[in-house]
Amino acid sequence: MNRASTSAVTFDSQGVTLAGLLHLPAGPGPHPVVVLLQGFPGNERSLDLAQALRTSGYVTLVFHYRGAWGMGGTWSWSHALADAATVTRAVRDEPFATAHRLDPSRVALFGHSFGGFAALMTAAELPEVRAVVSVSAFDLGTVARSLTHDGRADLVEAWDGELLPLRGTSGEALVTEMEAAGERWSLAGLGDRLADRPVMLIGTSLDDVTPAEVHHRPLVESWSGWVEHHEWATDHALSDHRVPLIETVRDFVDRRLS
Repeated sequence: MNRASTSAVTFDSQGVTLAGLLHLPAGPGPHPVVVLLQGFPGNERSLDLAQALRTSGYVTLVFHYRGAWGMGGTWSWSHALADAATVTRAVRDEPFATAHRLDPSRVALFGHSFGGFAALMTAAELPEVRAVVSVSAFDLGTVARSLTHDGRADLVEAWDGELLPLRGTSGEALVTEMEAAGERWSLAGLGDRLADRPVMLIGTSLDDVTPAEVHHRPLVESWSGWVEHHEWATDHALSDHRVPLIETVRDFVDRRLS
């Protein structure tokens, strides 16, 4: 009998071991998979969503990027993007999928904040990803393009204050990396690569981290005509909108991974 269970798993990403947790539903499967990508520094992990999706028959995976929350290696934007792609590929590998009753043809990504950015970037790189949900995405390319001298200093200071769970980086290093990537990390530029797949964008209008007028509305407008989108009056962590978030994401993946 295949009961619901939770399984600790690991992944190798460029020589660094990443720890993850699979939430497995009951039943023989194979089950569709939703990989959850956390943000920076990873305080909100959307574990409520992971558990709710499991009860609806989805395998959900949460994991830590390298250099974060006790993982080896060093944290950077590019390392986290590489880790997201590595893990997404790994859940589709036949031995891993068979061992955990996964359906490698039905893999979706969900991401919040930097994780929302990473979900879109990863899906653009990996056409085998079937669907994407991006919530309160931090558009690194847009921010890099619009930074003023004072805004840059404020961002360095703000990111320096978030580094306790991370290793091997600094606010200055993160801003410099973002500036060097520039337009390569602009989400608007991904439209052609994602237009053949279902994408949902959720913006948050009472958000001082990724305000909707900067990070959400321009993206919705640039992808107008094919992307599903919502904007809610809530904060960056969707603190008072967790139930609507769960219901909206579950409805989306039900329609897109069925």
